[in-house]
Amino acid sequence: MTSTNTIWLVTGFAGQLLFTSRFLIQWIASERARRSVVPLAFWWFSLAGGGTLLAYALWRHDPVFAIGQASGLLVYLRNLKLIGTQRKAELSQ
Repeated sequence: MTSTNTIWLVTGFAGQLLFTSRFLIQWIASERARRSVVPLAFWWFSLAGGGTLLAYALWRHDPVFAIGQASGLLVYLRNLKLIGTQRKAELSQ
């Protein structure tokens, strides 16, 4: 295995770890609140993990994986935008 392959393999695993961590964050926040909660960190970890996995999918030349991750990134970015808009509105009241 070449060093480039090793770097990309580590990148793929790092992306998967980030992506999986978002579920742990959501679960812990929900358990603490005793209700279903989606914290802001969930969307940031989704974006970081999805972006890293998209880079890995592109390196692997895997169009199915790449399209799936790219589509998810749009959702994560939109949710972060909606949260930012809501917070600005709350601050201005």
